[in-house]
Amino acid sequence: MNVDPQIQAKLLDLAAVDAELNRISHRRKTLPEQQEVDRLQAERVTRKDAAVAVQIAMDDLDRDIKKLEGEVDAVRKREERDRAMLQSGTVGAKQLSELQHELGSLERRQSNLEDELLEVMERREASEADQQHAGANLSRIDDELIDAVRHRDHAVADLDTAEKRCTGDRSTLVALFPEELIKIYERQRGLHGAGASLLRARSCGVCRIEIDRGEISRIAKAEPDEVVRCPECGAILVRTKESGL
Repeated sequence: MNVDPQIQAKLLDLAAVDAELNRISHRRKTLPEQQEVDRLQAERVTRKDAAVAVQIAMDDLDRDIKKLEGEVDAVRKREERDRAMLQSGTVGAKQLSELQHELGSLERRQSNLEDELLEVMERREASEADQQHAGANLSRIDDELIDAVRHRDHAVADLDTAEKRCTGDRSTLVALFPEELIKIYERQRGLHGAGASLLRARSCGVCRIEIDRGEISRIAKAEPDEVVRCPECGAILVRTKESGL
């Protein structure tokens, strides 16, 4: 195939644009800003779970407190009823003894319940401090996540702009080449990541292999408009003054 040397030289511009597009694609996949967002989102899930666990514990303690308060109230009412009966003077000796015994049991029961209630209320107070701490941690991670998402979006916008520019440049360049040349270039790009490179001294810029002297001699004798390819990887070799032929 024969193509004007100046047009062939434009393949280097196309290869540079494609290399930039590859870098943009790689950066999208490994974007540090996205990794930070992912890290913070995972951390937020952990902190959210911690906050939920504290809230569940507090709900359980609230139920325990309500139950104990109900039991204390029931014992107190029973005690008040018994004392009222004692003070009425209408009970017999046997019932009097039973009431006195029951009052003793009720006093002990009430004391035990009140001690248990105090312990649960103290645990709830500690849990309330844990809840405030968990809420503060969640708020901080939310703020950090908002900032990280903003930085990520800015980085993605920059990549979008660069990609759009490169895509436009690529379309302009592709229109310069014969269809057959572009087919060869694209096929090689699919195989090796680059379709063309500068022949510098005896090395191919795509596979980095040094071409033997016999092949270099043949390439040196080729007409300037002849499209030559690397004998190792098949990439199009663009010859310029830097090739040293």
